[in-house]
Amino acid sequence: MTQYFGIDVSEYQGDIDWKKVKAAGRDFAILRCGYGRYADQIDRRFEQNYKNAKAAGVYVGAYLFSYAQTTAQAQEEAENCLRLLRGKQFEYPVVYDVETSAQRKLGKEKLSAIVRTFCSILEKNGYYVSIYANLDFLRSALTTEVTSRYDVWLAQWASKPTYAGSYGMWQYSAAGTVSGIRGAVDLDVAYKNYPLIMRRNGLNGFAAETRSDSRPPQAGDPVRLANEPLYTSARTRFPSGKANGTYYLYDGKAVDGRYRVTNKRANVGRKPAIWFVSGWIDASALE
Repeated sequence: MTQYFGIDVSEYQGDIDWKKVKAAGRDFAILRCGYGRYADQIDRRFEQNYKNAKAAGVYVGAYLFSYAQTTAQAQEEAENCLRLLRGKQFEYPVVYDVETSAQRKLGKEKLSAIVRTFCSILEKNGYYVSIYANLDFLRSALTTEVTSRYDVWLAQWASKPTYAGSYGMWQYSAAGTVSGIRGAVDLDVAYKNYPLIMRRNGLNGFAAETRSDSRPPQAGDPVRLANEPLYTSARTRFPSGKANGTYYLYDGKAVDGRYRVTNKRANVGRKPAIWFVSGWIDASALE
């Protein structure tokens, strides 16, 4: 399973040497852009971190720390976030960070409504949005409708994750050390090829890429696979096995950066899909 290692930072990490971060093998960084719903609640290092990380070749995403207690406040936070992101490009998700004790006390329905409000506004503005939450929040403070609808960034400081739901990123430590950063820093791993997702779909400030053959993937396109991970769904984290040989795109439709494939051309598009689809492959396999 392909993994991409990164960090998440805010102004509290101070002045970062991003070239050293890149040399240390960190592929990406999720940058705090701000916190709350007011215009002056911007991370003081956001602009600097964005500029210097990009210059060093480190892929970036962004997160907004939420204090919202109502959907109206969530809407204001979304508008504040959009203002902070304007004119920038992000290879990794834009993340809504929900973790305050006050939010935990709201109950599942109220907090989930807050998350839906923020995420729907970001999506309507062309951003790939994710939810950052710890294990307790994901299990007890948010509805499964929300945690299955949106990509999840799991916060669980442990040797291995125990969350049963799907997630695209895992924050596994808050006490990491990385060259170029003084003091502790959060460490993360991503399981999706987010840069490809953003560029292929024209998200997070990118214009949709044109494939080299001047057309998008289509049903029936042959795909030659060599030890490629094969998944049972678009969001399953771990592959069910490896695929080798020639497969065919079942319908040519991307879901969360993955495509359904079948091992026989005659099975392309046949219903029900569960009988004829061999599995899902990452979009990167089409490169």
